[in-house]
Amino acid sequence: MPKHHRNQEPSQRQLRVGEELRHALARVLQRGELRDPALKDVAVTVTEVRVSPDLKNATAYVMPLGGQHRAEVIAGLERSAGYLRSQLAREVPLRFSPTLAFALDTSFDHAHRINELLHRPEVERDLGPAGEEEPEDEG
Repeated sequence: MPKHHRNQEPSQRQLRVGEELRHALARVLQRGELRDPALKDVAVTVTEVRVSPDLKNATAYVMPLGGQHRAEVIAGLERSAGYLRSQLAREVPLRFSPTLAFALDTSFDHAHRINELLHRPEVERDLGPAGEEEPEDEG
């Protein structure tokens, strides 16, 4: 049996299954059937689902619309994981329905932070207007 390293790229199958699970989870959440109070009237975006090499565990990366009440939403999703797993089992034909875990997608925060850094006056000064180069001394 091949050894899997933590930093190994996911296989095509993992990517395909993760994408199927992402779409199915988004559909289930959109239906608004969850009874958890933390999820009441909250729109949740499922940005990615990463699946373990054996397809038995999946981590869904989510973000509540507007980024509000993040911790409560994650806790509500964790409490609803069993129900969500059963719904995914109906929608995605797999031998085993993966155990679900949830994590906040922080890529939006990272992108926002990078954008802020790039627009600081000292950085904009150093970068200069796009396409312009410093004039060279001819002499």
